[in-house]
Amino acid sequence: MRKAVIDLGTNTFNLLIADVFDERYEIVYSEKEGVALGMGGINQNIIAQEAYLRGINTLKDFKEKCNLFNVEEIRGIGTSALRDASNAQNFIDEVLNICGIKIEIVTGLREAKLIYEGVKWSYRFFEPAVIMDIGGGSTEFVFADKDGIYDLISLNIGVSRIYQHFQCSDPLTEQNVKDIEEWLEEKSDGFFDGKEEHILIGASGSFETFYELIHNEPFPEKIKAVEISVHYLHECLDEIIASTLEERDSNEWIIPIRKKMAPIAAVKTRWVLNKLNIKKVYISPCSLKEGALA
Repeated sequence: MRKAVIDLGTNTFNLLIADVFDERYEIVYSEKEGVALGMGGINQNIIAQEAYLRGINTLKDFKEKCNLFNVEEIRGIGTSALRDASNAQNFIDEVLNICGIKIEIVTGLREAKLIYEGVKWSYRFFEPAVIMDIGGGSTEFVFADKDGIYDLISLNIGVSRIYQHFQCSDPLTEQNVKDIEEWLEEKSDGFFDGKEEHILIGASGSFETFYELIHNEPFPEKIKAVEISVHYLHECLDEIIASTLEERDSNEWIIPIRKKMAPIAAVKTRWVLNKLNIKKVYISPCSLKEGALA
């Protein structure tokens, strides 16, 4: 069956069209668009008017792509920005009326479970590992082993929330970094205390950008998690944190929607690496949208 999943993220809308079989899927078409749905309103629990219109226009385009590829079923999934927005239902109703796309808003824990189902396409959990999915509004952490999930959480610590909450310098100062880390500690409310996982699986998104910055080449086009050096990842994160917006704007390996917020994603990732004493890192090309296919 040819299916389409649209992940309506706080920063990026992701379209995945695939032919789905019992034990596998084949990608027909994929596209991501930097909508910035949470910009200008996420911390006030509203979708700002400009972001609202960008979202509608992107979904119109995605619907045309689905028609072009003869998609039989379209599933729209709303995450953090829509979860919290007071005008989310207006947006959902308008999308259904204009595009014929039905959007389901999932809870943070449901989002985490879908991310796990997606990562499972690309990685076998032979030993305990933690999945991290860096979103614009929330960030999900899923602890799993060969028997399945044994802990998970969705925290409202997305990069767009942090970017709009703090007035940071360019580049980030040591005080900016300290303030963000203290905020992460507060918002995680002791969840990571006493936890120590040696394997981190970064789910798509920012982690693919980290790979491309380290290797100066596109992330591999295959449904398989790729291991990267923890040492080189730390070096990459440090460089991103110290970079200026002008330097990031000229870097071909950072997509436009991530140029402003990449240092925040880097601070958060480094904080997690240190918090959990991570020894191995894998990057999975799969996340929520692939989980929804399952």
